[in-house]
Amino acid sequence: MSNLKEFIQHLYEEYRLLHFGSLADYIPELTKANPDWFAISVVTKEGEVFEVGDITENFTIQSISKVFVYGMALEDCDRMTLLEKIGVEPTGDPFNSVIRLDENSKRPDNPMVNAGAIATASLIKGSDPTDKLNRMLDMFRRYIGRDIYVNAPVFMSERATGHRNRALANLLLNFGIIDHNIEEILDLYFQQCSVVVNCHDLAVMAATLANRGVNPITQSKAIKPCYVRDILSVMYTCGMYNYAGEWAYKVGIPAKSGVSGGIIGVIPDRAGIAVYSPLIDNRGNSVRGIKVFEALAEKFQLHLLDSPLEKCPFLNISDISKG
Repeated sequence: MSNLKEFIQHLYEEYRLLHFGSLADYIPELTKANPDWFAISVVTKEGEVFEVGDITENFTIQSISKVFVYGMALEDCDRMTLLEKIGVEPTGDPFNSVIRLDENSKRPDNPMVNAGAIATASLIKGSDPTDKLNRMLDMFRRYIGRDIYVNAPVFMSERATGHRNRALANLLLNFGIIDHNIEEILDLYFQQCSVVVNCHDLAVMAATLANRGVNPITQSKAIKPCYVRDILSVMYTCGMYNYAGEWAYKVGIPAKSGVSGGIIGVIPDRAGIAVYSPLIDNRGNSVRGIKVFEALAEKFQLHLLDSPLEKCPFLNISDISKG
């Protein structure tokens, strides 16, 4: 099936019967998700949309937010300031590991693990907590193309149970990475993770990165093009928790997952892909999502290291319109 729409429909029908994995339970509100929810969305840099499944089902963005807040911090500060505070090395350890922070440079390894994301949130500029949150929501609006909001019950659930993140923040304070406003920083971090999106939104956000920072639907600039490379680099090496190495080997595209069940992938200069299914594996990645991305990468040879001579046409609008 060379037609993309038919192929993602085929993937949806095949993998919706897959019931491995479990709902994230360390954030109580996330256990309310329906394990049968499943959606696939592809948005090209030209704004063409191909979707199937529970596309408009809302969920919280969780760790996928780290990608976009990192881009915001790059614009608010600069590369060198961020590198002084946050590294860009993959860890091979769980996303919420405390050990890595304590035993090495005392600087978070990368912005995709929780310690690095908390440090990143601390660098967002604003006159007060409300101003910082509003600036962050405005940033998400540019990527998505519509008004968005924070899910208050999920935010309060994360705030009430986020003791490990609070421990990470205290370590960051101890090492001079963040200042004393720990609760203010953590609130912003919990709020960014509690932003409500759907699968279509995530695909548009990924397509915006694929389109060098310009939303392909609204044509609004979400981020300066010079920082897209930084974002995609850390996504490629660090975006899939401690599955990042195997993902780079098997799938080979910049990606980021979240424990609510979303995964985004960016095909530079071509398209953004999003999959949503709340059943996750023990690393925090959507089980169905991984299967879909593996199949798409194999079918259309999307791995960044595939030879250009071997690549199949992917999301070429003129080819698709010919059937």
